[in-house]
Amino acid sequence: MTKKLGFGCMRLPLLDSDDQASVDRETFNRLVDTFLEKGFNYFDTALSYHGFKSEEFVREALVKRHRRDEFLLATKLPPRMLQEKEDHERIFSEQLAKCGVEFFDYYLLHNIGVSAYQLACRYDSFGFVQRKKEEGRIGKVGISFHDTPELLDEILTAHPELDFVQLQINYIDWENPGIQSRRCYEVARKHRMPIIVMEPCKGGNLAVVPAPAEELMKSYNPDASLPSWAIRFAASLEGVIMVLSGMGTMEQLLDNTSYMTDFKPLCADEYRIIDQVTGIINADTAVPCTTCQYCVDKCPKNIPIPSYFALYNSSKRAVTDNISSQFVYYLNLASNHGRAGDCTGCRKCEETCPQHIEISKLMKAVSETFDNGPGLPTK
Repeated sequence: MTKKLGFGCMRLPLLDSDDQASVDRETFNRLVDTFLEKGFNYFDTALSYHGFKSEEFVREALVKRHRRDEFLLATKLPPRMLQEKEDHERIFSEQLAKCGVEFFDYYLLHNIGVSAYQLACRYDSFGFVQRKKEEGRIGKVGISFHDTPELLDEILTAHPELDFVQLQINYIDWENPGIQSRRCYEVARKHRMPIIVMEPCKGGNLAVVPAPAEELMKSYNPDASLPSWAIRFAASLEGVIMVLSGMGTMEQLLDNTSYMTDFKPLCADEYRIIDQVTGIINADTAVPCTTCQYCVDKCPKNIPIPSYFALYNSSKRAVTDNISSQFVYYLNLASNHGRAGDCTGCRKCEETCPQHIEISKLMKAVSETFDNGPGLPTK
């Protein structure tokens, strides 16, 4: 039986944090080897991850160095890249070559929301992936979904042939009115659709929580890491077959595999603590960005949106007395990127944001915080 922890390849270890293509291959090799040695075998990548090179990194670290029957490989096709039906075959063939495989165990239509679903319907993406499944090039077909439960219900009703759905589920988004994790989960369960979970730690946000929240968790179980609470929350849900985690260090991988090797669902006391922790975090987070980077490629002003939001969140945390260090980081980024104040409000970024964040509106707040900061020259 496949264990419930999957290796997410969207946040691989980097040699240069400013260069998504600078993956530390030696570290990634060790992570892949150890993950397999621990009895886990599911790897999830996508066409667009790491500057469109994640699939190649997976080929070098996993496919070339391990037998094909030792692992399960998932990748994704983004409907937003399609301009005609024929693009399907070209992109799919390129993905097989980039990954160095003859078939994908799991294949997803990527980042499905209203506009992406319209494109998938226009170009018959659902028909294409089913044909590839019939040809033996795809094992299981699914979608990664970032939109309303109503749209998910519409899609799953129209496409009962899907084998699974990939949802963003974590305890901070469970009742979030923008993400609606719980309601999307319930829709998937209604359709009896197996669920793969992405962003269980919300892009690492749940690996570092406010001090009062951490104290609650540590007082109950001093040995449990903060990410373990988030990943176990997702894995405890009925119908969840896999929980993806981006693991960039050996410490993270060893921690995750330690409690997921012999997985134990959360108990009632742990759920009560998570409810309290959720309240603390919600009062402490300004922008719920997961640093997925989807917005960056769309920005005509080259604004490093996730990085600015991370700095902004740090500046707004109640535990922070001053934000001078955040200004330094902002200054460094602004030296070769667009500033927050350069945002034109075109909202191209918002079209691809899985979190449905009002980026253009919040960029004004980020600009007010940092663009007139100490030592930042005018331009």
